[in-house]
Amino acid sequence: MANIFAQIINGEVPADIVYRDDQVTAFRDINPKAPVHILIVPNKVIPTVDDIDDADERLVGHMVLVARDLARKEGIAADGYRLLVNCNRHGGQEVYHLHLHLMGGRPMGPMVVA
Repeated sequence: MANIFAQIINGEVPADIVYRDDQVTAFRDINPKAPVHILIVPNKVIPTVDDIDDADERLVGHMVLVARDLARKEGIAADGYRLLVNCNRHGGQEVYHLHLHLMGGRPMGPMVVA
């Protein structure tokens, strides 16, 4: 069975999609941690950061450029925003499909709380 992000990409599960092209899909997080919380996911399933192949270099760079453009579109670029990628269980990854969190719209606070 496909993961929830693959189901969103395939149109099987509804989502508030804010951007889509042949490489990535971006949609609003259903449990936002900031006023703007968008997930940018590759259309190709890559389970974790550790599963990125050298051939995926352009795809991963494209994800960051899409995040930059969405931050500008959402009006959070000037004040700043956070990009976050979790990897595996100890890194806080919940869905095993590579995804980049774009968060902003308020001060984000510390990176890690001990």
